[in-house]
Amino acid sequence: MFSFFRTTPKPTPSEALALAPAAALTPTPRQTWLGKLKAGLRKTGGSIAAVFTGTQIDEALYEELETALLMADTGVKATEHLLKDLKARVKAAKVTEPVAVKALLIEAITDLLMPLQKQLTIGNQKPMVIMVAGVNGAGKTTSIGKLTHHLADQGASVLLAAADTFRAAAREQLAVWAQRNTVEIISQEGGDPAAVSFDAVSAGKARGRDVVLVDTAGRLPTQLHLMEELKKIKRVVQKADAQSPHEVLLVIDGNTGQNALTQVKAFDDALGLTGLIVTKLDGTAKGGVLCAIAREKAIPVYFIGVGEQLDDLQTFDAHEFAQALIS
Repeated sequence: MFSFFRTTPKPTPSEALALAPAAALTPTPRQTWLGKLKAGLRKTGGSIAAVFTGTQIDEALYEELETALLMADTGVKATEHLLKDLKARVKAAKVTEPVAVKALLIEAITDLLMPLQKQLTIGNQKPMVIMVAGVNGAGKTTSIGKLTHHLADQGASVLLAAADTFRAAAREQLAVWAQRNTVEIISQEGGDPAAVSFDAVSAGKARGRDVVLVDTAGRLPTQLHLMEELKKIKRVVQKADAQSPHEVLLVIDGNTGQNALTQVKAFDDALGLTGLIVTKLDGTAKGGVLCAIAREKAIPVYFIGVGEQLDDLQTFDAHEFAQALIS
Protein backbone atom coordinates (compact mmCIF):
# COMPACT_ATOMS: atom_id res chain seq x y z
CA MET A 1 0.00 0.00 0.00
CA PHE A 2 1.31 3.42 -0.93
CA SER A 3 0.41 6.76 0.67
CA PHE A 4 1.55 9.92 -1.10
CA PHE A 5 3.70 11.73 -0.55
CA ARG A 6 6.73 13.18 1.23
CA THR A 7 9.68 13.11 -1.16
CA THR A 8 12.53 13.48 1.35
CA PRO A 9 13.68 10.23 3.06
CA LYS A 10 13.99 10.44 6.84
CA PRO A 11 17.63 10.11 7.99
CA THR A 12 18.75 7.90 10.85
CA PRO A 13 19.64 9.71 14.13
CA SER A 14 23.37 9.45 13.39
CA GLU A 15 22.88 10.68 9.83
CA ALA A 16 20.73 13.57 11.05
CA LEU A 17 23.43 14.60 13.52
CA ALA A 18 26.18 14.41 10.91
CA LEU A 19 24.17 16.24 8.25
CA ALA A 20 22.52 18.85 10.47
CA PRO A 21 24.69 21.86 9.40
CA ALA A 22 24.30 21.11 5.67
CA ALA A 23 20.62 20.27 5.97
CA ALA A 24 19.98 23.60 7.66
CA LEU A 25 21.37 25.35 4.56
CA THR A 26 19.58 23.18 2.01
CA PRO A 27 15.78 23.45 2.01
CA THR A 28 13.79 20.28 1.40
CA PRO A 29 11.46 20.10 -1.62
CA ARG A 30 8.56 20.62 0.79
CA GLN A 31 10.14 23.76 2.28
CA THR A 32 10.85 25.16 -1.18
CA TRP A 33 7.29 24.39 -2.21
CA LEU A 34 5.89 26.10 0.90
CA GLY A 35 7.88 29.20 0.04
CA LYS A 36 6.28 29.27 -3.42
CA LEU A 37 2.83 28.76 -1.92
CA LYS A 38 3.28 31.66 0.50
CA ALA A 39 4.58 33.85 -2.31
CA GLY A 40 1.61 32.93 -4.50
CA LEU A 41 -0.87 33.82 -1.75
CA ARG A 42 1.05 36.89 -0.54
CA LYS A 43 -1.39 39.42 -2.01
CA THR A 44 -4.33 37.74 -0.29
CA GLY A 45 -2.42 37.26 2.95
CA GLY A 46 -1.34 40.88 3.00
CA SER A 47 -4.89 42.13 2.55
CA ILE A 48 -6.21 39.97 5.37
CA ALA A 49 -3.26 40.61 7.70
CA ALA A 50 -3.71 44.38 7.26
CA VAL A 51 -7.03 44.07 9.08
CA PHE A 52 -5.21 43.24 12.31
CA THR A 53 -2.89 46.26 12.38
CA GLY A 54 -5.36 48.43 14.30
CA THR A 55 -5.55 49.09 18.03
CA GLN A 56 -8.87 47.53 19.02
CA ILE A 57 -11.19 44.63 18.38
CA ASP A 58 -14.54 46.03 17.31
CA GLU A 59 -17.24 45.65 14.66
CA ALA A 60 -15.18 47.74 12.25
CA LEU A 61 -12.42 45.12 12.40
CA TYR A 62 -14.85 42.30 11.66
CA GLU A 63 -16.40 44.28 8.79
CA GLU A 64 -12.96 44.84 7.26
CA LEU A 65 -12.17 41.16 7.71
CA GLU A 66 -15.44 40.18 6.04
CA THR A 67 -14.55 42.30 3.02
CA ALA A 68 -11.01 40.88 2.86
CA LEU A 69 -12.26 37.29 3.03
CA LEU A 70 -14.86 37.87 0.32
CA MET A 71 -12.21 39.48 -1.88
CA ALA A 72 -10.11 36.34 -1.35
CA ASP A 73 -12.92 34.27 -2.95
CA THR A 74 -13.86 32.64 0.35
CA GLY A 75 -17.55 32.96 -0.54
CA VAL A 76 -20.48 34.17 1.54
CA LYS A 77 -21.21 30.93 3.41
CA ALA A 78 -17.61 30.23 4.41
CA THR A 79 -17.05 33.88 5.35
CA GLU A 80 -20.10 33.91 7.62
CA HIS A 81 -18.95 30.65 9.20
CA LEU A 82 -15.42 31.92 9.80
CA LEU A 83 -16.57 35.22 11.32
CA LYS A 84 -18.95 33.46 13.70
CA ASP A 85 -16.29 30.92 14.66
CA LEU A 86 -13.65 33.63 15.09
CA LYS A 87 -15.83 35.77 17.37
CA ALA A 88 -16.46 32.73 19.57
CA ARG A 89 -12.72 31.99 19.75
CA VAL A 90 -11.91 35.61 20.61
CA LYS A 91 -14.49 35.58 23.39
CA ALA A 92 -13.32 32.23 24.77
CA ALA A 93 -9.65 33.22 24.72
CA LYS A 94 -10.45 36.70 26.14
CA VAL A 95 -8.21 38.24 23.48
CA THR A 96 -7.84 42.02 23.62
CA GLU A 97 -5.20 42.73 20.95
CA PRO A 98 -6.08 42.63 17.21
CA VAL A 99 -2.75 40.99 16.35
CA ALA A 100 -3.75 37.98 18.50
CA VAL A 101 -6.95 37.59 16.46
CA LYS A 102 -4.83 36.72 13.43
CA ALA A 103 -3.58 33.53 15.10
CA LEU A 104 -7.14 32.59 16.03
CA LEU A 105 -8.22 33.11 12.42
CA ILE A 106 -5.51 30.71 11.25
CA GLU A 107 -6.89 28.14 13.72
CA ALA A 108 -10.45 28.72 12.46
CA ILE A 109 -9.43 28.31 8.82
CA THR A 110 -7.40 25.20 9.67
CA ASP A 111 -10.42 23.60 11.34
CA LEU A 112 -12.62 24.53 8.37
CA LEU A 113 -10.17 23.03 5.87
CA MET A 114 -9.30 19.91 7.89
CA PRO A 115 -12.03 17.74 6.25
CA LEU A 116 -10.29 18.38 2.91
CA GLN A 117 -6.97 16.97 4.16
CA LYS A 118 -6.72 13.38 2.98
CA GLN A 119 -3.94 11.34 1.40
CA LEU A 120 -4.34 9.39 -1.82
CA THR A 121 -3.66 5.75 -0.94
CA ILE A 122 -2.64 3.29 -3.61
CA GLY A 123 -2.60 -0.47 -3.24
CA ASN A 124 -6.02 -1.49 -1.99
CA GLN A 125 -7.01 -2.43 -5.56
CA LYS A 126 -4.93 -3.65 -8.48
CA PRO A 127 -5.05 -1.88 -10.68
CA MET A 128 -6.41 1.23 -9.00
CA VAL A 129 -8.20 3.15 -11.73
CA ILE A 130 -8.00 6.93 -11.38
CA MET A 131 -10.13 9.01 -13.74
CA VAL A 132 -9.02 12.65 -14.07
CA ALA A 133 -11.26 15.44 -15.37
CA GLY A 134 -11.03 19.22 -15.65
CA VAL A 135 -11.64 22.18 -17.92
CA ASN A 136 -9.17 23.20 -20.61
CA GLY A 137 -6.28 25.21 -19.21
CA ALA A 138 -6.55 23.98 -15.63
CA GLY A 139 -3.33 22.00 -15.89
CA LYS A 140 -4.96 18.58 -16.03
CA THR A 141 -2.51 16.72 -18.26
CA THR A 142 0.53 18.30 -16.59
CA SER A 143 -0.86 17.31 -13.17
CA ILE A 144 -1.30 13.74 -14.42
CA GLY A 145 2.31 13.75 -15.57
CA LYS A 146 3.56 14.97 -12.17
CA LEU A 147 1.34 12.49 -10.34
CA THR A 148 2.68 9.70 -12.56
CA HIS A 149 6.23 10.71 -11.63
CA HIS A 150 5.53 10.56 -7.90
CA LEU A 151 3.60 7.31 -8.12
CA ALA A 152 6.41 5.69 -10.08
CA ASP A 153 9.00 7.23 -7.75
CA GLN A 154 7.28 5.49 -4.83
CA GLY A 155 7.43 2.14 -6.59
CA ALA A 156 3.97 1.94 -8.15
CA SER A 157 3.70 0.70 -11.74
CA VAL A 158 1.57 3.08 -13.80
CA LEU A 159 -0.29 2.79 -17.09
CA LEU A 160 -1.60 5.95 -18.76
CA ALA A 161 -4.77 6.18 -20.85
CA ALA A 162 -4.81 9.01 -23.39
CA ALA A 163 -8.60 9.34 -23.46
CA ASP A 164 -8.43 13.04 -24.38
CA THR A 165 -8.84 12.13 -28.04
CA PHE A 166 -10.47 15.44 -29.01
CA ARG A 167 -7.16 17.31 -28.76
CA ALA A 168 -4.13 15.85 -30.52
CA ALA A 169 -1.77 17.98 -28.43
CA ALA A 170 -3.12 16.33 -25.28
CA ARG A 171 -2.12 12.87 -26.50
CA GLU A 172 1.30 14.14 -27.51
CA GLN A 173 1.74 15.90 -24.17
CA LEU A 174 0.78 12.76 -22.24
CA ALA A 175 3.09 10.67 -24.42
CA VAL A 176 5.98 12.95 -23.44
CA TRP A 177 5.18 12.41 -19.76
CA ALA A 178 4.95 8.65 -20.34
CA GLN A 179 8.39 8.65 -21.96
CA ARG A 180 9.86 10.87 -19.25
CA ASN A 181 8.52 8.62 -16.50
CA THR A 182 9.24 5.40 -18.42
CA VAL A 183 5.66 4.17 -18.20
CA GLU A 184 3.36 2.67 -20.82
CA ILE A 185 0.54 4.56 -22.49
CA ILE A 186 -2.60 3.38 -24.28
CA SER A 187 -3.48 5.78 -27.07
CA GLN A 188 -5.53 5.84 -30.29
CA GLU A 189 -5.45 8.65 -32.81
CA GLY A 190 -9.01 9.92 -33.15
CA GLY A 191 -10.32 6.96 -31.16
CA ASP A 192 -13.39 6.89 -28.97
CA PRO A 193 -12.45 8.11 -25.45
CA ALA A 194 -14.51 5.44 -23.73
CA ALA A 195 -12.95 2.69 -25.88
CA VAL A 196 -9.44 3.92 -25.06
CA SER A 197 -10.32 3.92 -21.36
CA PHE A 198 -11.74 0.38 -21.56
CA ASP A 199 -8.62 -0.87 -23.36
CA ALA A 200 -6.36 0.79 -20.77
CA VAL A 201 -8.15 -0.73 -17.77
CA SER A 202 -8.17 -4.15 -19.44
CA ALA A 203 -4.45 -3.80 -20.22
CA GLY A 204 -3.73 -2.67 -16.68
CA LYS A 205 -5.39 -5.79 -15.31
CA ALA A 206 -3.63 -8.09 -17.78
CA ARG A 207 -0.20 -6.55 -17.18
CA GLY A 208 -0.53 -6.39 -13.40
CA ARG A 209 -0.17 -2.62 -13.14
CA ASP A 210 -0.74 -0.88 -9.79
CA VAL A 211 -2.41 2.21 -11.25
CA VAL A 212 -4.25 3.15 -14.44
CA LEU A 213 -4.51 6.93 -14.89
CA VAL A 214 -7.20 8.00 -17.34
CA ASP A 215 -6.76 11.46 -18.87
CA THR A 216 -10.11 12.72 -20.13
CA ALA A 217 -10.88 15.63 -22.45
CA GLY A 218 -11.01 19.10 -20.95
CA ARG A 219 -14.46 20.63 -21.03
CA LEU A 220 -16.68 23.22 -19.40
CA PRO A 221 -19.54 21.91 -17.23
CA THR A 222 -21.93 23.86 -19.50
CA GLN A 223 -20.93 21.67 -22.46
CA LEU A 224 -23.60 19.10 -21.73
CA HIS A 225 -22.77 16.76 -24.63
CA LEU A 226 -19.18 16.55 -23.46
CA MET A 227 -20.24 16.00 -19.86
CA GLU A 228 -22.32 13.09 -21.14
CA GLU A 229 -19.15 11.75 -22.76
CA LEU A 230 -17.47 11.78 -19.35
CA LYS A 231 -20.35 9.81 -17.87
CA LYS A 232 -20.00 7.33 -20.74
CA ILE A 233 -16.29 6.88 -19.99
CA LYS A 234 -17.11 6.10 -16.38
CA ARG A 235 -19.79 3.57 -17.39
CA VAL A 236 -17.50 1.84 -19.89
CA VAL A 237 -14.61 1.70 -17.40
CA GLN A 238 -16.97 -0.07 -15.01
CA LYS A 239 -17.54 -2.73 -17.67
CA ALA A 240 -13.80 -3.45 -17.65
CA ASP A 241 -13.69 -3.42 -13.83
CA ALA A 242 -16.98 -3.28 -11.93
CA GLN A 243 -15.42 -1.53 -8.92
CA SER A 244 -13.73 1.17 -10.95
CA PRO A 245 -13.00 4.00 -11.24
CA HIS A 246 -11.71 3.89 -7.68
CA GLU A 247 -10.90 7.60 -7.70
CA VAL A 248 -12.47 10.39 -9.76
CA LEU A 249 -10.32 13.50 -9.54
CA LEU A 250 -11.04 17.02 -10.75
CA VAL A 251 -8.22 19.42 -11.55
CA ILE A 252 -9.16 23.04 -10.87
CA ASP A 253 -7.27 26.27 -11.49
CA GLY A 254 -6.77 28.12 -8.20
CA ASN A 255 -6.97 31.44 -10.05
CA THR A 256 -10.59 31.00 -11.12
CA GLY A 257 -12.16 31.84 -7.75
CA GLN A 258 -15.83 31.03 -7.36
CA ASN A 259 -15.85 29.49 -10.86
CA ALA A 260 -13.80 26.68 -9.33
CA LEU A 261 -16.58 25.98 -6.84
CA THR A 262 -19.10 25.95 -9.69
CA GLN A 263 -16.94 23.42 -11.53
CA VAL A 264 -16.65 21.23 -8.44
CA LYS A 265 -20.42 21.16 -8.02
CA ALA A 266 -21.11 20.40 -11.70
CA PHE A 267 -18.49 17.66 -12.08
CA ASP A 268 -19.46 16.13 -8.75
CA ASP A 269 -23.10 15.95 -9.83
CA ALA A 270 -22.07 14.28 -13.09
CA LEU A 271 -19.33 11.92 -11.90
CA GLY A 272 -19.28 11.70 -8.11
CA LEU A 273 -15.88 13.23 -7.36
CA THR A 274 -13.61 11.62 -4.79
CA GLY A 275 -10.83 14.21 -4.77
CA LEU A 276 -9.40 17.46 -6.13
CA ILE A 277 -6.09 18.72 -7.45
CA VAL A 278 -5.79 22.50 -7.16
CA THR A 279 -3.22 24.03 -9.51
CA LYS A 280 -1.53 27.38 -10.23
CA LEU A 281 -1.53 28.67 -6.66
CA ASP A 282 1.77 30.39 -7.45
CA GLY A 283 0.17 33.00 -9.69
CA THR A 284 -2.53 35.53 -8.82
CA ALA A 285 -4.46 32.95 -6.83
CA LYS A 286 -6.60 34.22 -3.98
CA GLY A 287 -6.82 30.80 -2.37
CA GLY A 288 -9.95 31.42 -0.33
CA VAL A 289 -12.00 29.26 -2.67
CA LEU A 290 -10.78 26.20 -0.75
CA CYS A 291 -12.70 27.56 2.24
CA ALA A 292 -15.80 27.83 0.06
CA ILE A 293 -15.33 24.26 -1.14
CA ALA A 294 -14.85 23.04 2.43
CA ARG A 295 -18.07 24.73 3.53
CA GLU A 296 -20.24 23.66 0.60
CA LYS A 297 -18.81 20.39 -0.79
CA ALA A 298 -15.99 19.08 1.45
CA ILE A 299 -14.41 17.01 -1.33
CA PRO A 300 -10.84 16.07 -0.34
CA VAL A 301 -7.97 18.05 -1.83
CA TYR A 302 -5.29 15.43 -2.52
CA PHE A 303 -2.72 17.74 -4.07
CA ILE A 304 -2.04 21.41 -4.71
CA GLY A 305 0.38 22.77 -7.30
CA VAL A 306 2.46 25.93 -7.28
CA GLY A 307 4.62 25.67 -10.41
CA GLU A 308 6.00 23.66 -13.30
CA GLN A 309 8.65 21.60 -11.50
CA LEU A 310 7.97 17.98 -10.56
CA ASP A 311 8.17 18.76 -6.84
CA ASP A 312 5.74 21.67 -7.22
CA LEU A 313 2.82 19.26 -6.79
CA GLN A 314 2.51 18.32 -3.12
CA THR A 315 -0.03 16.96 -0.69
CA PHE A 316 -2.51 19.36 0.88
CA ASP A 317 -2.05 20.23 4.55
CA ALA A 318 -4.82 22.33 6.14
CA HIS A 319 -2.64 24.11 8.71
CA GLU A 320 0.14 24.88 6.22
CA PHE A 321 -2.38 26.30 3.80
CA ALA A 322 -4.11 28.41 6.46
CA GLN A 323 -0.77 29.87 7.52
CA ALA A 324 0.17 30.63 3.91
CA LEU A 325 -3.21 32.23 3.28
CA ILE A 326 -2.96 34.58 6.26
CA SER A 327 0.80 35.17 6.33
